[in-house]
Amino acid sequence: MDLRFTDEESAFRAGIRQWATEHLPSALAHKVHHGLHLTRDDQQGWARILGREGWLASGWPETHGGPGWTAVQRHLFEEELALAGAPRVVPFGPVMVAPVIIAFGTPDQQRRFLPGIASGDVWWSQGYSEPGSGSDLASVQCKAERRGDYYLVNGQKTWTTLGQHGDWIFCLVRTKSEGKPQTGISFLLIDMKSPGVSVRPIVLLDGSREVNEVWFDNVEVPADQLIGEENQGWTYAKHLLSHERTNIADVNRSKRELERLKRIAKAEGLWDGPQADGRLRDQIARVEVDIVALEMMVLRVLTAQKGSRQSLDIAGLLKIRGSEIQQRLAELMMLAAGPYALPRIDDALEAGWQGEHVGAAHCAPLAGNYFNLRKTTIYGGSNEVQRNIVAQTVLGS
Repeated sequence: MDLRFTDEESAFRAGIRQWATEHLPSALAHKVHHGLHLTRDDQQGWARILGREGWLASGWPETHGGPGWTAVQRHLFEEELALAGAPRVVPFGPVMVAPVIIAFGTPDQQRRFLPGIASGDVWWSQGYSEPGSGSDLASVQCKAERRGDYYLVNGQKTWTTLGQHGDWIFCLVRTKSEGKPQTGISFLLIDMKSPGVSVRPIVLLDGSREVNEVWFDNVEVPADQLIGEENQGWTYAKHLLSHERTNIADVNRSKRELERLKRIAKAEGLWDGPQADGRLRDQIARVEVDIVALEMMVLRVLTAQKGSRQSLDIAGLLKIRGSEIQQRLAELMMLAAGPYALPRIDDALEAGWQGEHVGAAHCAPLAGNYFNLRKTTIYGGSNEVQRNIVAQTVLGS
């Protein structure tokens, strides 16, 4: 297999790199490179910059506004932006619900919802997990009853990432209780400004508010916001999960974090010189090899998607390896930074404690990041469940 890029692909990469130099705000790149908190304005502002170029919809077909890139071009685009310090695109709109609307939505739904996603103007959230229904999504209990031309929705979703910013949320809801659990689920699009929707924060160990509970109390949802057929939502959810698990692999962010890990090791004198730690360098080399292998797998999945072949099984494998690599990178950063990884004093951070010309610039409050990334092997389908799927469908055991 020839892994070299063509001249055209190399030119495409150079063009994206130049564009990022000209359009990515330096203050935003600084935040990303140093692991600082990104506000809604930071994330949505960047989404709108991409949207003006038509690049927020980089994975969409041309018939729905995508740029028509190949799988390799899309990979190079994401890699160059990640290495430049661009924020990770919040995936719930352009990467997750948009493909479902494109594949299963009506023409009216596509005209109504896709433009706001492609421009970055509408922030979407994901309503899948519930208390007791995380990896086992077939057990969701949030209920939607058909009442003429609308559904009446009651129930709860939890671990809703950045739900406090959401304009809309796509939800798996139970519309039938009889039969197999998977056969009674529907896929609804819900305006989060609807009466009866409330969002409550789940405060994390570092004091941040990244995830939320979302409650639905007699929320009326127009029936024309049902995607596809009633009780067929499980089919649409599986389609979406193939995109989510590929996205969780996030190989390009891992490549950027690898460079950050090396910067920390060098700043702490562990990379070379009299205090160099050969064992740490060996561990860094090992995770770098794992990232290269993951990248090859990602290219395989993207190629399969382009050819309309089923990639869900391989996507589960990507999710396993990608999440484990992210956790390992965080562990190695903690080891390299030592006690400087621990403090998180928000007032000091806001005052510039991590500024470019301050001694602690290479040491973001890594402890919070370390604990936060423990979730990656759970969300999107726990790695234990994914290993069972791989064993059954890929290995045939």
